[in-house]
Amino acid sequence: MMNGSTGRRSGGRGRVRAASLALGLLAGALTATAAGGSPAAALTPPVAITADDLTTWQTNGIVWSMASGDGVVYAGGTFSTLRPPTAAAGTDEQPALNFAAFDATTGAPTGCSLSFTISSGTATVRALALSPDGETLYAGGQFGAVNGIGVSNIAAIDTDTCTVRNSFKIGVSATVRGLAVTDDTVYLAGDFTTVGGQTRSHFAAVTTGASLLPFTANADEVARAVEVTPDGQNVLLGGDFFRINGTNTHALAVVNATTGQLTKSYPGFIHNNSTVQDITTDATGFYTGNEGTGGGVFDGRIALNLSDFEQRWRDTCLGATQAVAVHSGVLYSGSHAHDCVSMGAFPDQPRKHLLAQSVNDPKLLPWFPDTNDGIGEPVGPRVMTGASGGGRDYLWVGGEFTTVNGKPQQGLTRFADGPDTGAPWVPNVSLSTLTPGRIEVNWQTSFDTDDGELTYRIYKDGSNTPVHTTTGYSVFWDRPQLTWTDTDVAPGETHSYRITASDGVNTSAKSPAQSATVAGSTEAYPARVKADGASLYWRYDEGASTFAHDSSGNLNNGFLRNGPAYRQTPAAIAGPSTAIGFNGSSEYAYSNRLHAAPSRFSLETWIKTTSDRGGKIIGFSNLTQQNSTRYDKHVYMRDDGRLVFGVQSGGSRTVTTSGAYNDGKWHHVVATQGPLGQGMTLYVDGQARASNILVSGNENYPGYWRVGGDNLSGWPNRPTSNFFEGQIDETAVYPTTLSSSQVSAHYALRNG
Repeated sequence: MMNGSTGRRSGGRGRVRAASLALGLLAGALTATAAGGSPAAALTPPVAITADDLTTWQTNGIVWSMASGDGVVYAGGTFSTLRPPTAAAGTDEQPALNFAAFDATTGAPTGCSLSFTISSGTATVRALALSPDGETLYAGGQFGAVNGIGVSNIAAIDTDTCTVRNSFKIGVSATVRGLAVTDDTVYLAGDFTTVGGQTRSHFAAVTTGASLLPFTANADEVARAVEVTPDGQNVLLGGDFFRINGTNTHALAVVNATTGQLTKSYPGFIHNNSTVQDITTDATGFYTGNEGTGGGVFDGRIALNLSDFEQRWRDTCLGATQAVAVHSGVLYSGSHAHDCVSMGAFPDQPRKHLLAQSVNDPKLLPWFPDTNDGIGEPVGPRVMTGASGGGRDYLWVGGEFTTVNGKPQQGLTRFADGPDTGAPWVPNVSLSTLTPGRIEVNWQTSFDTDDGELTYRIYKDGSNTPVHTTTGYSVFWDRPQLTWTDTDVAPGETHSYRITASDGVNTSAKSPAQSATVAGSTEAYPARVKADGASLYWRYDEGASTFAHDSSGNLNNGFLRNGPAYRQTPAAIAGPSTAIGFNGSSEYAYSNRLHAAPSRFSLETWIKTTSDRGGKIIGFSNLTQQNSTRYDKHVYMRDDGRLVFGVQSGGSRTVTTSGAYNDGKWHHVVATQGPLGQGMTLYVDGQARASNILVSGNENYPGYWRVGGDNLSGWPNRPTSNFFEGQIDETAVYPTTLSSSQVSAHYALRNG
């Protein structure tokens, strides 16, 4: 169970009670399995919290701090009203001045109402922490009174009566941003330089009777997080600082709980432009959430061992982590992560705000509820806390957001350990009949916000009994192609197929029926493409989906973005296949899989256009959902219709056709690069049209194949548009250099 006494910086844990125990880990991540494997579970272990947001009251401003205990969740921040879960801003509001208390199980306000105010400026509650016995709630921030009773940026609240404890009063000179509480001590972190009239720079400790303790851990910059180790012997410090008590240790330090003297320093451990925003612990480790400013900074999470205070792992996702919390061996975090490619996850793209990782492994787990950035800075989530009630465990999240899972919801949301009610996305299906006497059923694996391993069932010809069942693993940035071949068919027969995806509890609707007629003979053109070793082969026969299925047999499927024009006819090649149309402004395709940069390669596709704005036709680049920052190994069309093949090799190296190809006819385009002596060659309609045998290298970076558009900034004769307007068909990528005879043979098969 999640411990119910976590504060803003997860600081409400006492020495007698450590939070977030019962790790219950399963080793390793699940991978795709064959038919007959174990069915998918409702949640993919070790994830034990669903991504389904629950009905929760809202604030009209930012929630900066939370703590919980005895089935109550306390929230503090910068807000003035609450409103019901479905109410729009400005309607059905009730006063709540920077503080509110909620039933952990229902998400509704309790009877505890406190007003935190200040005589000038804006009052805010930045830290909340419960005493280990749950009888006292400590609040820190920037305020001068609670319910009219004078205080100085810190206060103690009797949780039974919801009143200020007059016995706890001490002056703190500036904002308190973090609190941690034991049986007899309250630790403070913040902007202050004096406490109780004595010098304490950004960290301090007072008794539960509000007497200043000799604990001294003076920092040279703002403190943001404070946490007591489960054994009570040390205190974990986080913030912007570069020195504690004059010793170099940037953003993170471990100090003695009694004296404040350094137990462990971390010089050079965290980037100089990065800070520690939050710290949490479990029985064996502590975990930091980090934010950076500028290029090359550190924005992710770090796991460290409590046994020796050394690093266990760190991730390098970019996107300002603000909050961390542990439940059942999983580290949940709030950030605005936008680039986790260095972690083997998604490249730079629109932000994701809630993530999960095993406490023993930084790999991202399949848990992806989401918020927006919201108001304020804005960065989305700012704080997390665990709570229990009604036999369930909850993860509460507060912050700046105004939507949760795409629906209006401001300031607060919560998730539980069940039930899981969200069904996976409906699978995208494409059929292929390249082999006589067979129908290949191909589909893009689905996405579920809290399940990676999904079960797929294939239904044939309207039957309600599946003909095939299998499982596969997918996350939102990696939805690999799965394939099943139906051999129980005969040439000339037409059959239809539908597929469902299930997480073991929730099942998607059946996909729209797709039909195909069984071939009696082999199509010559695709057979030759496959025989010549294509590693990626997109034929664009999909009806209406995000799926470009790969006919090469290598499962290098693609995503189709922004709804291109499907099933365009006549296609480039005679036969039942169709082409795809791109609008020249936003539509394109990209490969699902991240590829190593090829040292030699061939690109092949067919194009038809009358555009005078040019655009990229095919290329290799580092991003998928926005214009790339690294891009070469590409073919683009100039405004005048001439084609350019370019690579980066000590600068931009290009070859250009003398003729134009924006005449509204289908043209076969092949670009190859091989070793010195072969170099670069650009073929059009079976003939070499431009070459440079001296250019054998290209830029080395992992990337994705993109078709239909991407960045062209800095390239010679850059066209008006980055995106190609026209039809494209039969795109193939080869890990080898096609010979001139192979290229001419492909072109000759266009009518066969």
